[in-house]
Amino acid sequence: MAAAPLTDVFYRTMFDLTGRTVLLTGGYGHLGQAIAAGLHAHGARVVVLGRSAESFAKTFGEVPDRLHFIFCDVSETASVQAAFRQSFDLYGPPSVLINNAYYSRGQQPDALPDADFALGLDGSVGTAYRCLREVLPYLRATGGGKIINVASMYGVVAPDFDAYADAPQFLNPPHYGAGKAAMIQLTKYFASYLGPANIQVNCVSPGAFPSDTVRQNPTFEGELHRRIPLGRVGEPQDLAGAFVFLSSAAADFVTGHNLVVDGGWTIR
Repeated sequence: MAAAPLTDVFYRTMFDLTGRTVLLTGGYGHLGQAIAAGLHAHGARVVVLGRSAESFAKTFGEVPDRLHFIFCDVSETASVQAAFRQSFDLYGPPSVLINNAYYSRGQQPDALPDADFALGLDGSVGTAYRCLREVLPYLRATGGGKIINVASMYGVVAPDFDAYADAPQFLNPPHYGAGKAAMIQLTKYFASYLGPANIQVNCVSPGAFPSDTVRQNPTFEGELHRRIPLGRVGEPQDLAGAFVFLSSAAADFVTGHNLVVDGGWTIR
């Protein structure tokens, strides 16, 4: 098939998400709100799935049209199923699922109780599998769709422990990186499995995007700056474009990819 002419409407609308419903877990967190804002700005209907309507309202204030909240506890299959059914009934079939929610417990690398290690793995990758599994009937029924998982640069490389020498409270524990590495492999597995169903499965791995609380420690933030070729940490809006791209028609031939957004940390 020949390429479309340069004047073709596809090139002018390939990032347009109008008419697409995006299910977003963890949508009112530090990075989730920027993901939601980017998708919404490009025309998507964004359904934020979470446990706190109060936090949703506090984050987004006067909620604009096409931005909605549905209760969902991603640790419970029944809750995920109910949330997806409610979204379908209210807003129609989803086009995109973004697995951004995360939970964990415990931090000391060599002293994690078994229960904490298991909980961290479930909070990293179990949640994504749970949501992916339950969204598939909706995507298959409409002939395709997109699933985007959120991993981390620490699913690709190990932490530089020197960066945390004077700020051990910010160190990512081992079950975080192990779970995020599993998320990248889960992405590849289902990209291969679901390709014949026209479902693209991709992954985004953020680098250092410290919260406002973390950035109150200028010494630690300086340690991060020194390890990033671009010389600064990520701002939440730096992440939004990756999700707009992977949710859009521009990424219809992209699957199984891990898009690293880290300012260059992992290239060294």
